[in-house]
Amino acid sequence: MKVLAIGDLVGESGVKKLREVLPNFRKENNIDFVIVNAENSAGGMGITTQIFNNLKALNIDCITMGNHTWGKKDIFTFIDDDKLLRPANYSRGVVGKGYNIYECKNKKICVINLIGRTEMGVQSDNPFTKADDIIKEVQGKADIIIIDFHAEASAEKIAMKYYLDGRVTAIFGTHTHVQTADEEITNKGTGFISDIGMTGPINSVIGMDIEASVKRFVTSLPERYKLAEGNCMFNGCIFDINDEECRVTSIQRVNIK
Repeated sequence: MKVLAIGDLVGESGVKKLREVLPNFRKENNIDFVIVNAENSAGGMGITTQIFNNLKALNIDCITMGNHTWGKKDIFTFIDDDKLLRPANYSRGVVGKGYNIYECKNKKICVINLIGRTEMGVQSDNPFTKADDIIKEVQGKADIIIIDFHAEASAEKIAMKYYLDGRVTAIFGTHTHVQTADEEITNKGTGFISDIGMTGPINSVIGMDIEASVKRFVTSLPERYKLAEGNCMFNGCIFDINDEECRVTSIQRVNIK
């Protein structure tokens, strides 16, 4: 089975790039299951009903979120959709699902969305112990477990790799919008990459307008962020998982410009 994880969609131009690339890419690479992080898809913050419907029309299997989950109030009208996940370690009782189990090619795939606690600017519960809880809950119910760990610090993501080594099928990081070159299959068989990158404007500061972004750093004064314009790139990662042991046998980074 081939699982494609697509890095943070940034703005409507990122969504457009996804719509242009994904259908043929999925067919040419025999992709079976697609996960997309869409927490920045609407104007760089949140997701709207229209974008959510556009993503569903692409037959995307699972849409994950992050620190901008509540950026657009639209989300409350479709938060309970089975395809949509928000971080599982948000406060207890928050609407929506932090994980779900999907069926694909006679396998049951559990996708878990977690958010980090280092330099994230949001209140959340411990992602490590929350992962423990969910893994116990789905034991015997899922053949494959995949985690989108939406976190700022590479150290926190790498620590999660070691903490869950051999207990989950794959862990991929999102949020930094910069694709890392540290993809690996651990000794215990877990596929891992710190960050799969972004699908958004190439000439930008992680998707945002260059001039506005630089001004913030140079002057230390508040400057309203705005989305960059121009050509976009398509970032992601393919996890090839065998049918017998449901372990990752290969990892391939995707970077299309």
